[in-house]
Amino acid sequence: MLTSGTVHAGVESPFAWVRLAAAVLVGTIGSVGMWSIPVVLPTVQADFGVARAGASIPFTLAMVGFACGGVMMGRLSDRFGLLVPTACGAVALGIGFIAAAFAFNLMLFAFVYALIGLGASATFGPLMADISQWFDRRRGIAVTIAASGNYVGGAIWPPVLQHFVPSVGWRPTHIGVGVFCVLATLPLLPLLRRRAPLDGDDSSDQIASSAQLGLSPNALQALLCAAGVACCVAMAMPQVHIVAYCGDLGYGVAHGAEMLSLMLMFGIVSRVASGVVADRIGAVATLLVGSVLQTVALFLYMLFDGLASLYVISALFGLFQGGIVPMYAIIVRQYFPPQEAGVRLGIVLMATLFGMALGGWMSGVIFDLTGSYHVAFVNGLLWNLVNVSLALWLLIQPGRRLARV
Repeated sequence: MLTSGTVHAGVESPFAWVRLAAAVLVGTIGSVGMWSIPVVLPTVQADFGVARAGASIPFTLAMVGFACGGVMMGRLSDRFGLLVPTACGAVALGIGFIAAAFAFNLMLFAFVYALIGLGASATFGPLMADISQWFDRRRGIAVTIAASGNYVGGAIWPPVLQHFVPSVGWRPTHIGVGVFCVLATLPLLPLLRRRAPLDGDDSSDQIASSAQLGLSPNALQALLCAAGVACCVAMAMPQVHIVAYCGDLGYGVAHGAEMLSLMLMFGIVSRVASGVVADRIGAVATLLVGSVLQTVALFLYMLFDGLASLYVISALFGLFQGGIVPMYAIIVRQYFPPQEAGVRLGIVLMATLFGMALGGWMSGVIFDLTGSYHVAFVNGLLWNLVNVSLALWLLIQPGRRLARV
């Protein structure tokens, strides 16, 4: 096992930092697969003449594609290294966005977004799993920086899309995004070709450390999946519907896109800061802190709906919740063998994305039933309390011996 005083060839080397920078760029490019739907949702709803719940289906299927693709891309990463899933993801994004531009009804558009989600999955989980093996002492900060590419893209893509959708239309915008994803990813592939360094003795030590939580590997996997679903159902409400929410309040969708961008810009700060904190107090404790703060932000959404207030709360929401999902990557790397990191993390991220898909859809349904988003915020808050409970339970577990399963 790598210790704080031992740096193996390639681990925490200058190349490791270059690879980390490339991972951030790949994550930034590919994250458009997640952040395009919240921006185009009102336009697509009007174009296809459907209800809010129906217009939320493409996001739901994108998250399903992202979730299932995370496991598949994680397995490819474990077997072949990062180059293969990244190349496959770029191709899937290119084909998906171009095909979406020619969709003639909502369901075809939604199913194409499942392919887009699959492509985007290669630019998130596999990057974190790979980077976790290139760092030891600074693993927390490295993983969260890699995860920040998703939020850098979230800060950049919404205003870019919001500019082009009204001016040239959502269909030409999709074609342009598809072409850009392929062309921008190609120059980065050589930096991802080298396989991650592994220590043959690391696996047994990582497995033994699971005893700190008093859980078997499979039980820990299931619990992390449950926590991931709960936190992301809550997370989906503001992230998926903030643009439509602002439109309903009369502020206009442009303000909503700005709030989403602001939310994700502060999410970048949160992700990097959470890595620093995790390197000091541990990933489980950091997960609990982030989940509690996300509860606070959701409660604030229920109390205030003024334009200035929504900008402030959206910034706080991003600042509070941005570090939650990367903590699962650090926990997986800490308590499972590195050779399983890609697929194990892919399974956990699949759960989080199912949570995002469920949360985005549920919020749309609740809106259609009640005519407002107030109950949807309450629903998100209750789901988040489940995540707080699971994280707290993990933190207070006695250090029983690991039961091998």
